[in-house]
Amino acid sequence: MTPAHPLDRPIWSMLNGPQASLAIADGPVCRIDPTYGPFAAAAPGHEAELAGLLAGAEDEIWLVEAEEQAPPSGTRVLRTAPLLQMIADGPPETFAIDPDLIPMSEADAADMARLALETQPGPWRSHTHRYGSYYGLREDGRLIAMAGERMRPALGLAELSGVCTAPDRQGRGLAGRMIRRVLAGFAARADTPFLHSYAYNAHAIRLYETLGFRARLSLVVTVLGKAE
Repeated sequence: MTPAHPLDRPIWSMLNGPQASLAIADGPVCRIDPTYGPFAAAAPGHEAELAGLLAGAEDEIWLVEAEEQAPPSGTRVLRTAPLLQMIADGPPETFAIDPDLIPMSEADAADMARLALETQPGPWRSHTHRYGSYYGLREDGRLIAMAGERMRPALGLAELSGVCTAPDRQGRGLAGRMIRRVLAGFAARADTPFLHSYAYNAHAIRLYETLGFRARLSLVVTVLGKAE
């Protein structure tokens, strides 16, 4: 069941490793608490059991694997998308702390959700902001940009996630500022950063490359729901 490298099957690794406490189902199939996200994974040969993780007609689970996943009996594929997994495993860069970027807290949760739903950086749920440290930038009280962390598939690995900028504030380099702040926190913990980008998002991938990331692995996200 153990992948050759924890990043080869990041969801399986996170829910059977450092973030096992977030799993509401474990064993040969596992699923994260839906308030954090929709992620699930199965041990090889147990894919049919994924259907039992779906709670209802509106529920969905996201599988991140090397290939698109066939829907088990009782499920259907809602959508798929190619992902590029990137890692910054070269000599660590030093990023200065940007004083304008403030740590997010529970008091910011509603604004964070609003920005994430507006920009769609990835799945966002009511407790997504609790994965770890998030930083944001406000202008006139409005949250206009943020970034933080999500998966920890092994000790020493941390995923950059939730990078987003309000549509009317884009083009000012805010994403790069947010990413550098998160990476500074990773460096202080001696964590190696990685991320997942939609493979067609060439603009974001170019930005990640300028910040020390390289392509590591092509993956596919398969979103499953209950069969109609």
